[in-house]
Amino acid sequence: MENTDRENFTLKVFKILENFGLLILEKIHLKSLADWYRKHIEGMRYLICGGLSTVVNILSYALGSYILFRGFSDETLRVNISEIFAFIVALIFAYWVNKTIVFDSKCESLKGLVKEIFSFTSCRIFTEVISIGLMNLAVIIKMNDIIMKIIANIVVIILNFVLSKLIIFKKK
Repeated sequence: MENTDRENFTLKVFKILENFGLLILEKIHLKSLADWYRKHIEGMRYLICGGLSTVVNILSYALGSYILFRGFSDETLRVNISEIFAFIVALIFAYWVNKTIVFDSKCESLKGLVKEIFSFTSCRIFTEVISIGLMNLAVIIKMNDIIMKIIANIVVIILNFVLSKLIIFKKK
């Protein structure tokens, strides 16, 4: 990706941090790792942003489950509402970082932007249904919900990358 005046602020800041990290790798004699990162930059950025989105999702889930909705007597209801809350917070964050950092998407029209947001949201709802199913499975089998939340997020990250690459932010 070339550095242009049209580049968004978020991507500029990310690139500064990214280049700093790559410089550190080179200084500690891991130039081959830095070169590998550069070769696979889109996938690496997706993993970083996916990791950050996962942290946002898990922290939002914990905030909902253990603080905002802890008074719910029905554990299944508490888990589901916390999951939906975490989904909405992480959805907004993930769209922002995927659009601006990973895929550097530039919509030329309002119609294109609406289509992109609709596609992103639809695909994320699809993967969220999978996540909710896994979280309910945790309740049924009496598995720790945070451990299942981590497992569910790994599955969701992989599916979301494939859907983002093939459907949402595909290059025209």
